[in-house]
Amino acid sequence: MSISNPEYSSSTLLNPVEVSGPGGEHKKSLGVMMLAAIGVVFGDIGTSPLYALKECFDANHGIAYTPEALFGVISMMIWALILVVTVKYVLFVMRADNKGEGGVLSLMALALRSFDSKSKGYFFFMIMGMLGACMLLGESVITPAISVLSAVEGIEIAAPGLNKFIIPISLIILVALFLIQKYGTAAVGKLFGPITLAWFLTLAALGIWNIGDAPEIIAAFNPLYAIDFIRLHPTTAYIVMGAVVLVVTGVEALYLDMGHFGRTPVRYAWLFIVLPSLLINYLGQGALVLSDPEAIKNPFYLMVPEWALWPTVGLATAATVIASQAVISGAYSLVSQAILLGFMPRMNILHTSDSEQGQIYIPIVNWVLLFMVVVTIIEFRESVNLAAAYGISVTSTMLITTILLAVVMFREWKMNVVLVALITAAFFLVDVAFWTANLIKIKDGGWYPLALGLLCFTCLITWYRGRQILRKRAMEDGIELSSFIGALLAHPPHRVEGTAIFLTAHVDYLPVSFLHNLKHNHVLHERVFFLKVSIWDVPYVNDRDRITLKDLGGNIFVVRAIYGFKETPDMATIINLIETSFNMKFDMMNTSFFLSRDTIIPSAIPGMALWRERLFCWMYQNAGRQSDFFKIPANRIVELGAKVEI
Repeated sequence: MSISNPEYSSSTLLNPVEVSGPGGEHKKSLGVMMLAAIGVVFGDIGTSPLYALKECFDANHGIAYTPEALFGVISMMIWALILVVTVKYVLFVMRADNKGEGGVLSLMALALRSFDSKSKGYFFFMIMGMLGACMLLGESVITPAISVLSAVEGIEIAAPGLNKFIIPISLIILVALFLIQKYGTAAVGKLFGPITLAWFLTLAALGIWNIGDAPEIIAAFNPLYAIDFIRLHPTTAYIVMGAVVLVVTGVEALYLDMGHFGRTPVRYAWLFIVLPSLLINYLGQGALVLSDPEAIKNPFYLMVPEWALWPTVGLATAATVIASQAVISGAYSLVSQAILLGFMPRMNILHTSDSEQGQIYIPIVNWVLLFMVVVTIIEFRESVNLAAAYGISVTSTMLITTILLAVVMFREWKMNVVLVALITAAFFLVDVAFWTANLIKIKDGGWYPLALGLLCFTCLITWYRGRQILRKRAMEDGIELSSFIGALLAHPPHRVEGTAIFLTAHVDYLPVSFLHNLKHNHVLHERVFFLKVSIWDVPYVNDRDRITLKDLGGNIFVVRAIYGFKETPDMATIINLIETSFNMKFDMMNTSFFLSRDTIIPSAIPGMALWRERLFCWMYQNAGRQSDFFKIPANRIVELGAKVEI
């Protein structure tokens, strides 16, 4: 069963239609796509070397340094990259594509297909997907803050006297980054790949440079070091797991951005460039600390030769800005999907590129993110303080992905239940270990992503539930469309020239705007369309499959326009498709669009808690206008509404 937006859906669900879009065949060469993927997908995970090892041995959040602990920690880092990223995500999770698209909401849509929409299982896994989306949005706040802070903190090593400027410089960089979002990133984005590739090559070069000082660190590749460390020092190992997980931050980006580049370029870029560079760099940091334990205070920058320190700070800052840009763009994409799937109110979505469909800008999301990032930097002040907060956000999303993946493997892929149980148990064991290890840091900053996620989830579930209540009210109080039109045509009112298009939330019931127009104006246009926009659990829909039309007689039609959750409905496109598909001509100067604009009032009627009803009413009244969302010409709109109690 498909997910559909309660705002747009019909009681009769359609089967998913054929889709097309960026998730399909890529015509560019593999090398070009790999370079592009390196610039967008791996920025976050690629900046982890700036702070991951330092956090493991931090006096407040980590453990005390010993050579034995160093070998154990480096081994845990290496195998976290191999098991979590390579095995779990690259080999398994990336197979769970929704017509080429990835991400937690796509995975949720796949998992829900085999459940009845009224079942408890459907609701549970929908909640899981919503929680995952909320934690990813929390990452969109923390990633820019911790990444840029950790890069600029290199100034402390290069010029200790400039230490007081770290926070102001970080804020200036991030404010500038958010201010340029409205102009789009197409031009700058062309530099992302080369700069990030240079960053990974630098990571590898620095690692090789330092491994020579203590080549015995290479033995950390042996997983027995990690196993023995966990066996002999279980409490210490458990504590340090909360920091080791920082090496896999950004792993969800591999899955989320898969649709932009294709599965193969992302996999190849990881296996042949990103993973080797990260492994070599962590080994290099371990070798440096092994030969000079004092270097643990900032192993990344202290592994850099003095002559290369300032260029490395600059390159690191550029890499963290790119990583921040990737998660900001990811937040826009995630919010857009949530809007179309019915989990968030409409917002003003601007397209910043005529050639790239996925490049969008959502003003309100941009400014909220900027405000939260500034607050985060001012509140936490240092990257080590933010690391505790970062871990919970990352591990929560990883855990939810495992739960949803298990459903997809069993119910969609039809894998053997024993095999699914074994694979899921292995992934679940690692995820739970990382997640619970981060829970002990709640008082040290772990509360922050949980608070962000709870706030976001409250808004999402309230909006979803409120839309369900409104839809139920409309169906209970609504008038069945076909029978009413039949009776109306038996004794028709005065027909006036022109075309009237009534946007409707349900193809089987009359929209309120039609009844109000008939009641107050006592006329019927010579041609009438009831237009329903449906959002389905596929990312893209072919134009040839987008429009269906039903003739009710008397020049009155019901039209359904189907969109994927990664597309933005456009009224001009819908009109053009009706014209070409059904040989109907539209004179836009003689066409009127009728929309319902209801006022929602909280009441004692059973539904939600009163405070949630008030929250829903506030969200509803401040949601973007239908006319803006569907790009309807402003001078052709007639809005009619009523008061509705929930």
